[in-house]
Amino acid sequence: MAAVVYGDISPRTAGHAVKQLLKRAIPMLVIERFGQTSPLPSNSSKVAKFRRYNSLSATPNALTEGVTPAGKALTSTDVNATLAQYGDFIEITDVIIDTHEDPVLQESTDVLGEQAAEMIEIVRYGILKAGTNVFYANGVARASVNAVYTRALQRQVTRALKRQNARKITTVVKSTANFGTQAVAPAFIGMVHTDMETDIRNMAGFVSVENYGSMTPYETEIGKCEDVRYVTSTVLAPFADAGGLAVTNGTLSTTGTQSDVYPILIVARDAYGLVPLKGKHAITPLVSNPRPQGGDPLAQRGTVGWKSMTTAVILNDLWMARVEVAATN
Repeated sequence: MAAVVYGDISPRTAGHAVKQLLKRAIPMLVIERFGQTSPLPSNSSKVAKFRRYNSLSATPNALTEGVTPAGKALTSTDVNATLAQYGDFIEITDVIIDTHEDPVLQESTDVLGEQAAEMIEIVRYGILKAGTNVFYANGVARASVNAVYTRALQRQVTRALKRQNARKITTVVKSTANFGTQAVAPAFIGMVHTDMETDIRNMAGFVSVENYGSMTPYETEIGKCEDVRYVTSTVLAPFADAGGLAVTNGTLSTTGTQSDVYPILIVARDAYGLVPLKGKHAITPLVSNPRPQGGDPLAQRGTVGWKSMTTAVILNDLWMARVEVAATN
């Protein structure tokens, strides 16, 4: 079997680079932790297939003595998602490598790690916020929204999820460079922008992470209210100036006129699927040291980069909700 080549570094060094990429990136990954995951195997297809076996009818099936009833057929639903490739690189000159006082290769790897995490989370966020199960803080469309989030609105959402037999999340992807899962206390997860912290904390019945006792909070988690634990990320950006008048309730606005509308994603178990940004084949680091070659005969330029094949997909629209609200100014 041919050895894997990562630019100008050995597979051993490449493995170290992957670890450094993820070590810096993981604290930024929120969407990564709560979806149904399908790690990318080597030499695989560009299509990730998520399969759900359908429930059987629970209509009472009375038996007649001595008569064998007709059996049921096991059926399944497949949801396919096509993987896309993402990546970027930094160009480094031979002069910088030879004379710069900082460890340029290490710093470049760290910066690219942050970029990889944020770029792929933005892609995932764009996919998930396009779901069709929507609740509005007020009105019946985004253009009217200028009210803040409340416990009453949260209860509307969780009631709707429970009516669809949505299950609370009981396992999450571990916060390590390697792929794996861990058990957690059952809850729905609310993903919010950091601008929403004040309104979340002001909800009746809110419990801060400092008061969790023995329950371990997630990275960026601020607390819980009844069935929902809330985690924050700056990636979960609002729709700028998309709502009603900001002055009505004193809400945040990019231009000072219309309210910015913040999507809150409340998700149940198996609501969405993704190819995780961790594990053996998650990210390929590429390092090329300056060397004589076509277009660079004096070996003056090298590069440090990364690339990844990934995707995300909504598996069941009714097991997740997008709640559109304004945020207190």
